[in-house]
Amino acid sequence: MASSPDVPSVGNTPENPGSGSASEAPSAAGTASGGVRRGRVRARRAAVMAVPATLVAAGLAVLTAQGALGVQFAISGMPFTVTATELNGTGFEQFGGLDNMADGSPNAGDTGGQVLIVTSAIKNATLDHLCQSVDLGGTNLLITAGSGATKVKASDLTTDSTELSGDAAFDNIEIGNDASTLDKAGVKGPIGVFSQQADTVHIGNLRQTNYATTAGVFKLPGLKLRFSDSGC
Repeated sequence: MASSPDVPSVGNTPENPGSGSASEAPSAAGTASGGVRRGRVRARRAAVMAVPATLVAAGLAVLTAQGALGVQFAISGMPFTVTATELNGTGFEQFGGLDNMADGSPNAGDTGGQVLIVTSAIKNATLDHLCQSVDLGGTNLLITAGSGATKVKASDLTTDSTELSGDAAFDNIEIGNDASTLDKAGVKGPIGVFSQQADTVHIGNLRQTNYATTAGVFKLPGLKLRFSDSGC
């Protein structure tokens, strides 16, 4: 997991693809390809609006915020797994977003280098028995921390996830906010995007598939990094 300051990011919601100048004359093949690309981006942007709406009913919620805060780097496009036996947080927000890979990334496939993710933020969080692993093809890079008496602690913690699961409980939850009006974790997402927020969040048996994590402060007592045949 990487750390980053709690500052706005402009790279999380893609801009509309620009058009060339009047003097440009793209080939027919180039025009067709551009049309497919623009259509794909529009479809994903529309899908963002609906993603978080199902999360509470499924009991799935955790950690990230993107859009105004969140990822300030091009993601590698390699997902990683995060687990914890328990997460407790104050100041929780969640909404949909898009992450972007570096231009020409070999992991882009047919996605155009974009990943549709669920974004959330926790102002202050503690985690028990944190585990993070990434499959490198034949072996896993494994990180563990907080397995002793001292818990992992983080402030302004964000993660961008494609899968979230656990046993969740919230205090004073608000569902259906416009993401630009959120105020529980100090993050304001894109206007017009469905979101939710709560004063506190508790998640038991947390499991996530993530593409990025950031934090203002991240304290990992008992940190161990190693290669392993199995992941988290």
